[in-house]
Amino acid sequence: MFRSLTWKLSLAFLLVAVTVALLVAISIQLSSTGNFDRFIIEQERSQFETTLAVYYQTNGSWYGVQHYLEQYYGGPAPRPENFPRPGNGNLPPNNRRERHHLFGLVDAQGLVVLPLLPTFPLGSRVTGNVLARGEPVEVDGNVVGTILTTTRPPGLSPAEMAFLRRANNALLLATGGAMLVALVVGVLLARTLTRPLQALTEATHRMAGGALEQVVPVKSKDEIGELAAAFNQMSRAVARANNARRQMTADVAHELRTPLTVIAGYIESMRDGVLKPTPDRLSVIYAEIEHLQHLVGDLRILSQADAGELKLNRQLVAPGELLQQAFAMFEHQAAQQDIRLAVRADASLPKILVDETRLLQVLTNLISNALRYTPAGGQIELLAAPDGGGLTLTVRDTGQGIAPDDLPFVFDRLYRADKSRAEENGESGLGLAIAKAIVEAHGEQIDAHSEGKGRGSSFTIRFQAG
Repeated sequence: MFRSLTWKLSLAFLLVAVTVALLVAISIQLSSTGNFDRFIIEQERSQFETTLAVYYQTNGSWYGVQHYLEQYYGGPAPRPENFPRPGNGNLPPNNRRERHHLFGLVDAQGLVVLPLLPTFPLGSRVTGNVLARGEPVEVDGNVVGTILTTTRPPGLSPAEMAFLRRANNALLLATGGAMLVALVVGVLLARTLTRPLQALTEATHRMAGGALEQVVPVKSKDEIGELAAAFNQMSRAVARANNARRQMTADVAHELRTPLTVIAGYIESMRDGVLKPTPDRLSVIYAEIEHLQHLVGDLRILSQADAGELKLNRQLVAPGELLQQAFAMFEHQAAQQDIRLAVRADASLPKILVDETRLLQVLTNLISNALRYTPAGGQIELLAAPDGGGLTLTVRDTGQGIAPDDLPFVFDRLYRADKSRAEENGESGLGLAIAKAIVEAHGEQIDAHSEGKGRGSSFTIRFQAG
């Protein structure tokens, strides 16, 4: 249990809170006693200053001030060894007498008239630096003396000690409360952080078990929420790729099985003497073998593209010349199908750096696809046009078009919108996938567009500037 991230984060928050609380408590504890001592001394000095001012105002001098203060505060001065020391506990009952002797008095001429033992005995002279640190006694706006303050702690009365104990207890309670709050907040925050991670972990385990499409809830917009969203996107992509792989395996098996069945049937019949090996029958077998070779070649191109091993021999080619080559290859076939094939390209278009053979294969696939689905009397146009800083090559037809539901999938491998007609015409279903792979290997983009069934379609290759 203590190995979980929740407990590690909770203990980390608690450790930080405890450390901070202890540092604050120790700091307050160390400073509170000294501050309280200074408060007592300042309070006593204020009262002492008032007493001295009244005495001087009444008598006009400091003569007899020591005897007066001893009588006023209740007895002679204590010996220095009996003064309170740090940590000496409570004051004796007559604490005002003890605190009176925390102060000394120097007259206006710098002579000690009230001793502060043992440092400043009676009658000694005080330097200017010491006087500067003292507290002046003023009467009618004139400085008549200076109060010297001891550096010893004043000692605390029972009431003052009780006050400090109450303050320390309150500090301990506050520290304990802070630790408790830190623990609760740490646990809640840790669970908030780790719950999405646990959901991601469980979903990952399910994916490892074969359930590839997983969705975890995205409950925040922070880094963990972005991680969950990225995981969901990855899961969907992996599931789609796996389904596509399975479908492609099934489709390839079907594509291979059909010609192999035809070839096997003819050869078996010839072997058994049922059929004679006539040129027409051998032509059928050869056509099926060519179909197999074409399919294997297409699959090889796609595998090279997937592995990033599709080699390109790039050179500068004029777009118009490239379209003219494609036009020459299909001009006769288009005429036989009563389809008008035209080229429209501006001679001033810049040359493009491409693999001419590969790009011609792309145009061949697009034109073949257009001829397959364009009826007699239709038209196919091969267009080259500027596009911003780049240019586009487009194959546009007036054929049967592509349904909106099929349009997003036309570049998928072995996808056929019209399966019956595709099989009838011997289409492998890889032509558009190969076209996309070759275009993307060039670092460019190919798009399909159609207004719908019976309204024709167009395929556009976009070349960026530069």
